[in-house]
Amino acid sequence: MLSLHKLLKDKIDSLPDLPGVYIMLDHEGRIIYVGKAKSLKSRVRQYFRPSSQIGKVASMVTNINDFDYILTDTEVEALILESNLIKEHRPKYNIVLKDDKSYPYIEVTTGEDFPRIRLSRRIKKDSNNRYFGPYTSARGVRETIEVITKIFPIRTCNRNVKEGKKERPCLYYHIGRCSGPCMGNIKKEEYRETIKEVCRFLEGRQDDVIKELMAKMEKASQRLEFEKAAAFRDKINAVKKILESQKIVSTEMEDQDVIAYAQTENETALQMFFVRNGKLISAQSFILNASEETKLSHITTSFVKQYYSMSTYIPKSILIQDEIEDKETIERWLSQLKGSRVYIRVPIRGEKRKLVDMAKRNAIEALSIHEQRSKREWERTEGAVADLKEYLGLDTLPKRIECFDISNIQGSHSVASMVVFYNGRPVKSDYRRFRIKSVSGPDDFASMREVIFRRFKRGLMEKEELIKEKMPKASAKFQKFPDLVIVDGGKGQLSAAIGVMKELDIDYLPVVGLAEENDDIYRIGDKDPVILPKNSHALHLVQRIRNEAHRFAISYHRSLREKGSLHSVLNDIPGIGPKRVRELLKEFGSVAAIKDASLEELAKVKGMNTSVAKAVLDYLKN
Repeated sequence: MLSLHKLLKDKIDSLPDLPGVYIMLDHEGRIIYVGKAKSLKSRVRQYFRPSSQIGKVASMVTNINDFDYILTDTEVEALILESNLIKEHRPKYNIVLKDDKSYPYIEVTTGEDFPRIRLSRRIKKDSNNRYFGPYTSARGVRETIEVITKIFPIRTCNRNVKEGKKERPCLYYHIGRCSGPCMGNIKKEEYRETIKEVCRFLEGRQDDVIKELMAKMEKASQRLEFEKAAAFRDKINAVKKILESQKIVSTEMEDQDVIAYAQTENETALQMFFVRNGKLISAQSFILNASEETKLSHITTSFVKQYYSMSTYIPKSILIQDEIEDKETIERWLSQLKGSRVYIRVPIRGEKRKLVDMAKRNAIEALSIHEQRSKREWERTEGAVADLKEYLGLDTLPKRIECFDISNIQGSHSVASMVVFYNGRPVKSDYRRFRIKSVSGPDDFASMREVIFRRFKRGLMEKEELIKEKMPKASAKFQKFPDLVIVDGGKGQLSAAIGVMKELDIDYLPVVGLAEENDDIYRIGDKDPVILPKNSHALHLVQRIRNEAHRFAISYHRSLREKGSLHSVLNDIPGIGPKRVRELLKEFGSVAAIKDASLEELAKVKGMNTSVAKAVLDYLKN
């Protein structure tokens, strides 16, 4: 074993030879790894043998300062506990899927009288609703919902629809995309039959859906209900069209999930195929931050445990590319979840192997596309930041960039915005906005002086308070200083900003001005501006930052202008205070709608009476 301090070695030696979960901790007591073991004693001991010190494991071991463990009765219990702890703590050295809350699901609200279908980011365990997924793409979920609502006229609205309660229908009813339960047009039992068809459709049981629709169509024809029969016929044709696009991949009419992988130096792509009744109904790819040094068996094992811990459906058979760790334990766990026997197989030949190989080819393609996207994203963010450093001749990489912009109309409601980008990406939590207080009239130079002074004066004060421990770090909103300041405007705005920086003794911070006309960049002391190449990522980054500062300033200016407009129109009416203004706008939505209302309608508003209503109308119309 590697040299360990005595307490840790003694703790390892005293570990029981029993199943459980071990939790590795660093010097600050943070959880850095969670694992399960059939025997805690032998498994934990393995980490500290020289033969195990390879790559990521070696890095982790050097950071272990202590460990905890939890005993369980069985391996399956240990597996479940391990999965839950990884999901909760997301340890640094575990292979972790994206937060399961961020994966979208299709939710059918079967707990309601008239269920609806919608996208959901989490499973509500205490509800009676049904969930399908998880999916990797919210766009894919929305497209699926779109297809379903075209075939089955079920609601997608947020109304609380109850049997016997009638409301005005929405647009979807008028275009035939909803059966109108809000109008009482369909009985609860009939509507729920449609919901059952939707659920079978989402399960991949389209053949069953067609059989049921065929039976309903024939029954409607026999009853001479030809319109209803025609509606069933259209549904059948729509489902058949979808079936035609699904590839038959197995002569065995069983449900299967297929998992294969592709790997590069830094990342692994796992491809899943979902086979239902022998048809390939959908596919998803997952990108994991797992390098080539990590055993593939470990990667696939981690994926299987995490994916199926949050999956809403488990098939009878899971086909994988290579053997995984703890196969028998995972099979027992999955069987418990499903309520029937689940098999994990590594096919060697035949159609099942062809299916795995096809999944592998798709994994290679998914990883290639991901790498291309990652490269493009790096070029427009971190790469653009590096280019900007070179073009501007900066000493350090401008990771944090702050950009300031002024917005007003002839000096009215003058405001300023501060937007923040880090490594080429917006950090919206750090955005700030300012109302200009000391400047009257359209003076952008003076306004820029004010906002720069307020921002950095506040930052300096917070830094002092933090040093003296007179302020909690969470309350310090301005203490982070930028690596580069951009002021929107030319030499005048730049000079105003530089003057403030000198006054505050922070003129070591680089400041540039961005001219609006040609996107020329001005630096103090330079006669000529820096002209970035038109197709450079650095220029595109600067433009994005400037445009975002514009947008943020204008949105704030617009909101203040609207508030000012409301004040001048409504709050100046005798007898109208803030509460009555609030109630009037709540009821009518706008000043124009209030002006068009009748005396009786205004008088009925909460807090109003006839005399005040008359005063409002007289004021607005005169």
